[in-house]
Amino acid sequence: MKLLKAIWKKFLPKDLPKPVGRWNIEQCNKKTNYKIDLSNEDHCGPCGQYALTKLDLKPKITKE
Repeated sequence: MKLLKAIWKKFLPKDLPKPVGRWNIEQCNKKTNYKIDLSNEDHCGPCGQYALTKLDLKPKITKE
């Protein structure tokens, strides 16, 4: 029985770690810093400074 289990395990794919929401461990510093900014915005409440700066960076479209 142990032999069959050992053979079976060799052919089954190994489980990969599953990300847990946006709080999984990132290898990229840019993504980590982005998550930190979003987390600060989440806890900041109604001030919305991050959203306001993002709106300022968006190109303005004018209708002609």
